[in-house]
Amino acid sequence: MKIEPNIVYEDNHVIVVVKPYNVPVQEDESKDLDLLTIIKNYIKERDKKTGNVFLGLVHRLDRPTGGVMVFAKTSKAASRLSAELKKKELKKHYLCVVNGRPQILENSLTTYLKKDEKNNIVKIAPKLETGAKEATLNYKVIETKDKLSLIKVDLITGRSHQIRVQMAKQLNLPIYGDFKYGDNLHKSNLALWSYELTFTHPTTKQVMRFVAQPDYTNSIFKLFEKTIEELINN
Repeated sequence: MKIEPNIVYEDNHVIVVVKPYNVPVQEDESKDLDLLTIIKNYIKERDKKTGNVFLGLVHRLDRPTGGVMVFAKTSKAASRLSAELKKKELKKHYLCVVNGRPQILENSLTTYLKKDEKNNIVKIAPKLETGAKEATLNYKVIETKDKLSLIKVDLITGRSHQIRVQMAKQLNLPIYGDFKYGDNLHKSNLALWSYELTFTHPTTKQVMRFVAQPDYTNSIFKLFEKTIEELINN
């Protein structure tokens, strides 16, 4: 089946796309079609390339998470964007909907996380435990409706499952639709979306900002659609 990526921006050095829900960023054990392969196949066919297509994976999103991502089209761009990410200059902003409302409406969360690779689950761990990595984010409650809260998250570190674990375990407010971390009631797409991405272009040095509204299909984000549109357009 031919799938075309949802391209937001493209030039000779970078390509910015919107990742759909439930599509892996790169090949995993499921062997399901992944976003990296989708983009490579699209470029190869569109540009009639005979050889392999280079596409650098700069950052990741969890499989059930959707939203805006940037990929590098050259090794130089990949190296420079990766350096930005390491220096926390590549900014990633998310929206999520949690079950309940935090007592503190705007705050910073820091903990240490460790991934259980065998079971593909992340847990809070002691700082000195082997494999534990520091995880920090800032959050702000935007709106609360029907005992659900729309939260804006600024990700400082990019750990696997980070937002999902910190919302569920530090705030005791699992993300809507996240059965893995405590929401056993709602069967829908995970209410976690990468809505904004900002980085410095690897060659022009221009600051680039891209936004993408959530896919409202089978998503509780629909409840907050008006508020989300206002946030994204400001």
